[in-house]
Amino acid sequence: MRKILSAGIFLSYLTVSALNAQITNDDFFTSKGSQIGNPALKGSFIYDPGAQTYLLKGSGYNIWNERDEFFFLSKPVSGDYLFSARIEFTGTGVDPHRKAGLMFRASLEEDAPYVDVAIHGDGLTSLQYRAVKGGETRETATNVKFPDFVQLEKTGNIYILRLSRNQTPLDEVASVELDLGSSFHAGMFICSHNPEVMEEARFSNVRLDITADTRGGDQAPPSSSRLEILDMETGLRKVVYSSEKHFEAPNWSRNGKFLIFNQEGKLYRFDLKTNKIRLIDTGFANANNNDHGISFDGKTLAISHHTAENGSRHSIIYTVPVKGGTPKRVTALGPSYWHGWSPDDQWHVYCAERNGEYDVYKIPAAGGEEIRLTTSPGLDDGPEYSPCGKYVYFNSVRTGTMQIWRMAPDGSNQEQVTFDVYNDWFAHPSPDGKWLVFVSYMPDVPAASHPRNKRVMLRLMPVNGAEIKTVAYLYGGQGTLNVPSWSPDSKKVAFVSYTY
Repeated sequence: MRKILSAGIFLSYLTVSALNAQITNDDFFTSKGSQIGNPALKGSFIYDPGAQTYLLKGSGYNIWNERDEFFFLSKPVSGDYLFSARIEFTGTGVDPHRKAGLMFRASLEEDAPYVDVAIHGDGLTSLQYRAVKGGETRETATNVKFPDFVQLEKTGNIYILRLSRNQTPLDEVASVELDLGSSFHAGMFICSHNPEVMEEARFSNVRLDITADTRGGDQAPPSSSRLEILDMETGLRKVVYSSEKHFEAPNWSRNGKFLIFNQEGKLYRFDLKTNKIRLIDTGFANANNNDHGISFDGKTLAISHHTAENGSRHSIIYTVPVKGGTPKRVTALGPSYWHGWSPDDQWHVYCAERNGEYDVYKIPAAGGEEIRLTTSPGLDDGPEYSPCGKYVYFNSVRTGTMQIWRMAPDGSNQEQVTFDVYNDWFAHPSPDGKWLVFVSYMPDVPAASHPRNKRVMLRLMPVNGAEIKTVAYLYGGQGTLNVPSWSPDSKKVAFVSYTY
């Protein structure tokens, strides 16, 4: 059910220098941009490294007919991709047919074949394409105006357009099949639809992800990773650290100054002010998985280390000082996967397999007899206390899909919280007690499975059960949001996204 890391598996090539090889979003599109079709007014762009947004300015008669004129900020690529962004025009504009969007294009020639998602000035959103060089542009219009988020997926010669409006899950609205060749360009564009006018559009949360299917699907090797922080008020996502190595599951410190994540069996501390990373000394516990978290008083770190005993390896819960030290064993039995502290730091809640069943348990923080809290057949996982201590939230497959549930700390009064077609995992209550954030898989992922490298959503729900909103669309899953990751002020969430 969980990814098991042994002590010697990746550690031979892990170095601190590799961890500190930070990549930021200004490496994403590094060209000066291209004036496709030689428009009269030359386009440009400004990159804001603080917000990690792009402001594109451009003119051009149109992207249509047998040739195009527009400004294109792109990079050469090959293979399959998920290309996504938030796109919004700035100002009132001049022409309702101005366009901004994402494009895959065979070349930088004015009559090149291409596929794009184009948002027009009047809100019309369409899939546009030119199948052959010098051919007519064709269009599939959608009924979605001014989408919040767009995603254009390339899988072989199939291009799929997905849109979201009002923070709903992405819906597939159009697709087309055509051949752009083995190498092509991916980029953002703007076109004024008027040669004498300059228009502007802002692109944020831009992600160009290589999909796992090109590297073996569910059996793909661990991918490179991005540590991101999502601002819940603005919806902006900021990449604060990237690595070619695979890491998982950020915890936000109780004082708000650092994050903790696991990588290849060890735990690391990421300083939010300096962006420096430091290895946390966990002694003999060097095969830790992605189930770890900081006590409410900020002094102690709970970890889940794969211990070798009785001829096998299984996860056991330990605690260490948050600054590092000698691990102290908590659970006698395994496998046990930690998930939450009680607000008074007197109890741990965790998922454990006993006699073939995965259920939710709790145990005194000092160790002792474990108490089983769930008994329904099927997987119960991801328990976490509400900050008031009144509830333990968890996810359960007992109704056929994975949904969020809650119960009293003694296991009584179990009630379902989410009710939809998506598979919802790892609900984390905000420190102010108002919100739940959780990760959701598409319905095609088996209910009891939470694999890595999938299209997933981060979704936000008021604890009173009001409407669920999608706050991030990403490529991730296992390791993205396994453990408590809210900032202490309940304004931000840390998570990990993946790409190749």
